[in-house]
Amino acid sequence: MSDRPSTPRKPRFQRSTGRPGRRENQPRRQFGDPDVIVLYGWHPVAEALRNGKRGFRRLLATENSARRLAEELDAPLPIEPEIVRPDEINRLVEPDAVHQGLYLEADPLPSPTPETLSGTRVVLALDQITDPHNVGAIVRTAAAFGVEAIITTARHSPAATGVLAKSASGGLEHVPFMVVRNLSDTLVALGKEGFQRIGLDSSGDLPLDEIPLRQPVVLVLGSEGKGLRQRTRDCCDAIGRLDMPGAIKSLNVSNAAAISLFAVTKAVSGK
Repeated sequence: MSDRPSTPRKPRFQRSTGRPGRRENQPRRQFGDPDVIVLYGWHPVAEALRNGKRGFRRLLATENSARRLAEELDAPLPIEPEIVRPDEINRLVEPDAVHQGLYLEADPLPSPTPETLSGTRVVLALDQITDPHNVGAIVRTAAAFGVEAIITTARHSPAATGVLAKSASGGLEHVPFMVVRNLSDTLVALGKEGFQRIGLDSSGDLPLDEIPLRQPVVLVLGSEGKGLRQRTRDCCDAIGRLDMPGAIKSLNVSNAAAISLFAVTKAVSGK
């Protein structure tokens, strides 16, 4: 039983004075601005508000969601919410998005570089994985395994916002993104920093669990359809595969990420 006072603490907030208007006549917010991260839904927004490294620009919330935030975060909110009706958030997010009465515009988190990575935890690199749901699921898994950073490309990769953030369920606050122009050049730079570069592909030379692994290590995952590009493969020290015993031999990339992260994390930790 909670020992909090029975009278709930009311959050300070301001109510929107604008009228919502018709949803179909209102322009949606564009998610292409790299300087603004859009988060919606309970877990992405709540985890972001707990993150002292985030800067915040705007928080929209329904009255019930603002009250829940104030009660469950059990600390002063770092930004004052603007109280709105659900329709006003509907206009700002993708069709059918489940926003749970919360919408946040925030600054990007600081990005590491090959030189600043500690190498004490696994690093994950994504070779043009384009589906934001898959990348979001990978981020959530990476946060669970304590991945130090996720490397993605500036092109042919979804931004760390919107659908991706919702699928990551708060994982974006725990695994920083390193967005690079050229993944191959970055893998070369990581090799110079002593990283073992392990690619994952169905045509890999060895089962992943038979490759001798050491820290620091970067695990490289290919796209859903094409797998690893040839240039990416050429920059890896070894290519592993996941041998599946059942009738279906291929896995969704987010499922493959979970299995391979378990294997690599266990191997390099010596447990």
